[in-house]
Amino acid sequence: MSIRAIAINPESPENFTEIFPDTPAPGEYDLRVEVKAASVNPVDTKVHKGAKKNGLEQPRILGWDASGVVLEVGSKVSNFKPGDKVFYAGDLTRPGSNSTEQLVDSRITGHKPESLDWAQSAAIPLTALTAWEGLFERLNLESATEDQTLLIVGGAGGVGSLAIPLAKLRSKVKIIATASREDSAQWCRDRGADLVINYKDMIGELEKQGIKQVDYIFCLNDTDGHWETMAKLIAPQGHICTIVENEHPLSMDQLKLKSAALHFELMYTRSMFNTPDMARQGEILDAVSALLDEGKLQTTLSETLHGLSVETLTAAHQRVLEGHMRGKVVMVY
Repeated sequence: MSIRAIAINPESPENFTEIFPDTPAPGEYDLRVEVKAASVNPVDTKVHKGAKKNGLEQPRILGWDASGVVLEVGSKVSNFKPGDKVFYAGDLTRPGSNSTEQLVDSRITGHKPESLDWAQSAAIPLTALTAWEGLFERLNLESATEDQTLLIVGGAGGVGSLAIPLAKLRSKVKIIATASREDSAQWCRDRGADLVINYKDMIGELEKQGIKQVDYIFCLNDTDGHWETMAKLIAPQGHICTIVENEHPLSMDQLKLKSAALHFELMYTRSMFNTPDMARQGEILDAVSALLDEGKLQTTLSETLHGLSVETLTAAHQRVLEGHMRGKVVMVY
């Protein structure tokens, strides 16, 4: 039996193509999932860009955010059964969710929120895991005090849209988010930001509020472009976490003087290296699912496209590439 998928076309890497791969058998920790919806993230466009640059020998199925129904479980799976509704961000090294069926490791999978539909659920996993790990496992924000401040650079994007309410729910810090347009600023305020500033002049905007330094910075956009400003703003013994790779060497002079720390967050690290605590991601997703069902978090879905096709995937990628997304774009199959 074959499944249907949309993949990067190796003969024309700038384009997608429809393929019909064989259904793979699940490994011992795997779930075979019927995918109901998948969202598109910047990582999808980056991997696509890399394929265009470096070429491909065979079609590559993208997609690392999905919701769906478990069809089959591996021999060592104990926490899921066929028929369970799940959501997950998957594994960067395996075929993705732009497919009617997919294998995913059960340890990095969560139980889908009951209160959300397929599209609303598919918008969550990758950004929720990134936000949670960045805030609480890299920045250790839960130990912060109420007189400390967190600056989120890129508050209205997919990760920022969850980082703001998660920081509000699970820490005492004052939350400052950046946004450039009023609709984006209101989006941040609606999610719990105490202050919203324009990213084009963070130092000047903060000075107007009597703020000269911040204790924590969570950088979700353009590490290179914001680095000098972040190095100036970070407080002595403060912490910076970025999810965006730098293309140029970063000067560490200010951080050395301040004994400040720099952390990188990549939510695929656990699955990519099969870390001993890999199952922590499943636990985080279940915690996020509970918060969503309790109404303490809201989905970040902002646009829904219908159908698994070359056309819908191309359109979804274009939305992300435009760089003005509030929240997430999701395809429902």
